[in-house]
Amino acid sequence: MKAAALSSYGSPDVLRLTEVPEPQAGPGTVRIRVRAAGVQHFDSRIRQGWAPPFLNLDFPVVPGNEFAGVVDQVGDGVTAFAPGDEVLGYGTLGSYAQYVVAPADQIAHKPASMPWEIAGGFSGNGQGAHMCLEAMGVRSGDTVLIHGAAGALGTFSVQLARAWGATTVIGTAGEANHDYLRSLGAVPVTYGEGLVERVRAVAPDGVDAVMDTVGGEALRASVEVVKDRGRVRTMVDDETAKELDLPLLGAARSVERLIDLLALYERGLLNLHVREAFPLDRAADAHRALDTGHGRGKLVLVVD
Repeated sequence: MKAAALSSYGSPDVLRLTEVPEPQAGPGTVRIRVRAAGVQHFDSRIRQGWAPPFLNLDFPVVPGNEFAGVVDQVGDGVTAFAPGDEVLGYGTLGSYAQYVVAPADQIAHKPASMPWEIAGGFSGNGQGAHMCLEAMGVRSGDTVLIHGAAGALGTFSVQLARAWGATTVIGTAGEANHDYLRSLGAVPVTYGEGLVERVRAVAPDGVDAVMDTVGGEALRASVEVVKDRGRVRTMVDDETAKELDLPLLGAARSVERLIDLLALYERGLLNLHVREAFPLDRAADAHRALDTGHGRGKLVLVVD
């Protein structure tokens, strides 16, 4: 099958279309003919040579940990899915390909109204936002600060905080994305020098919870404006969190989270802006766009 794979680590140029063995469904798993796959910063880190401790990687490496497509093989013991079902789900690697195999408890039925491009980029950042906001204890009446609010993770987080009852959501972003944040229901503030004063102008009594997708100085500023340090979480900078004695995230993805997010989507409370969709043979271009660290919404790959 065709896949966008790595034969070495490095810049986006090492991500190339190639032929790899076609996976087969085994007991408890299903094979999905991929229609779209999300592009995440996790994938970029894999491309650059990082891997979590539980992974032992051998080339070729096929990145991608979220996908949507059509079930075409069902392994023994799987009863909830059948060939022809439209699904979306998550894994660790392998989604930048024509086929991916996933455990049956890591996929969910795709809403009929959900476009493939949105479905392909939904489960990863969506669950990241869900995990983080749950750990922060976001609830009705809260004032929530979200750093990097215009990106894919931030887009989910702003909407999810509002869906869970937050009265005010403050989102940091460059000025070019302020109107976009307003459209999501957030109060935009510009990041950079003077951030603490700008946040206090919106929330003079401080904020109840903070989600960080930027790290560094944004995380340091957070402890100056939050009422309770125990309600600060970072997705990107555990080292600074340890230095500031902040709790780490320590949560995991689950199909229950995904189903909860899909229910919010079907109620019109959660959506995903797709910044750009690239064909599989342009996965390197998708990573170049990702590595800029700018732009609103989600990058996805469309798989023929």
